Amino acid sequence: MTARHGAAGAAARSAAAALALALAAACAPERPADAAAADAALADRAAPAVDLAVRVLDRLDAGEFDAVAGDLAPEARAAIDAAALEAAWTSLPQQLGEAAGRAAPALAQRGEHRVVTIPLRYARGTIDAVVAFDAQDRIAGLRFAPRTPDPAPAALPPGATERALTVGEGALALPGTLTLPPPDPARPGPVPAVVLVHGSGPHDRDQTLGPNKPFRDIAHGLAARGVAVLRYDKRSLAHPQAFAGESWTVDDEATNDAVAAIAALRAQPGVDPARVFVLGHSLGGLLAPRIARRAGAAGAVLLAAPSRRLLDVLLEQVQRAPTLGGLPPRTRPGGLEALREGVARLRDGGATPEGERLLGLPDAYWRSVDAIEPAAEARALGAPVLVLHGGRDVQVGDADWAGWRSALDDAPGATLKRYPALSHLGIAGVGPGSLADYQTPGRVDDGLLDDVAAWIHGRAP
Repeated sequence: MTARHGAAGAAARSAAAALALALAAACAPERPADAAAADAALADRAAPAVDLAVRVLDRLDAGEFDAVAGDLAPEARAAIDAAALEAAWTSLPQQLGEAAGRAAPALAQRGEHRVVTIPLRYARGTIDAVVAFDAQDRIAGLRFAPRTPDPAPAALPPGATERALTVGEGALALPGTLTLPPPDPARPGPVPAVVLVHGSGPHDRDQTLGPNKPFRDIAHGLAARGVAVLRYDKRSLAHPQAFAGESWTVDDEATNDAVAAIAALRAQPGVDPARVFVLGHSLGGLLAPRIARRAGAAGAVLLAAPSRRLLDVLLEQVQRAPTLGGLPPRTRPGGLEALREGVARLRDGGATPEGERLLGLPDAYWRSVDAIEPAAEARALGAPVLVLHGGRDVQVGDADWAGWRSALDDAPGATLKRYPALSHLGIAGVGPGSLADYQTPGRVDDGLLDDVAAWIHGRAP
């Protein structure tokens, strides 16, 4: 069945690191502070990196967009061209008023890149210019990130408790947090529970994106509604060394850990092992049916999940990016065509040439993801499915909502809900969705949380 639910509120922006797909390497987690050799090397190269970043901004100020585009590394050149630079740069004073100077730069090492952040002051606000350089001093990434304060930390619901719970064992275990609801005389006995599964990229247990922490919101919100929640740091964040080779797959990245998390959650005192669900967001939603099947979960909640194969969604995201505001990824016609060719080559069984891997990920990963047909897997699951879609979602759009309706409208045990005001993060806003939906502080919508909790409580053990 299909239901529609409206929501009021406000939120706006995009975690450029999450959507600027081609720039993901420049937004990777910082290296550990105890990497003394790396720190020393960074110190030696700090001044050149900062000088290079200042020169980039000076050239943008002077309108030398072709010159900046000429300094891009090959992977960035496939994502950005001079026209995209000009569109992004000239839009800043249009949105923020007259330029009022720059603040002091900051330098960080992220993966193999030196990343320089320079605050740009305008009459109506400040925005960060984030420039990443590779080992050859080429521009590996460039984005503009609005500065916004963190929202006040979400308070743990009265009577609820949290404790550490790891997923897996040994040195490669994943740190997590189990949130338990307060005792409820109306619902005595063991409580239902849910495991949260992240979207694409390395994420902490709160799935922190800009100032927002949607998984923390969900954990606290569901606990207040009588549902226990386990969230954990994603393997690509906690143990990035596990992904150094060429043969790892999406199961290595996410599926296997989610199955292990469900097993761990079932074993916890006070949790009803017959009512443990999986809630996946974005890529995690795409994976949720297979996770539920492999783990024998009581059901699956798919939040902002594609109904189509992920590479098809990626191609659409890249094609639509110039309409979303900010610095669009892969706006060069040649870059989009190169992406299409890369996808076709992967699907034909060809090997990606050195230096041309899609978003820096190995062929084995993409083939493992592309083999998943989310709508078909959800329909075949044989367990209850709840699909939640935001009408302002700029990553998973109307084509995916139509795909879910086509696949599941008449499927037993399937419930579909669309929220016209919600973004990809489940946060309410106004106006058309845009990249701004990731940066304005907000909270996951209460109406959505009400629906998830009611659906979980309504499933018979």
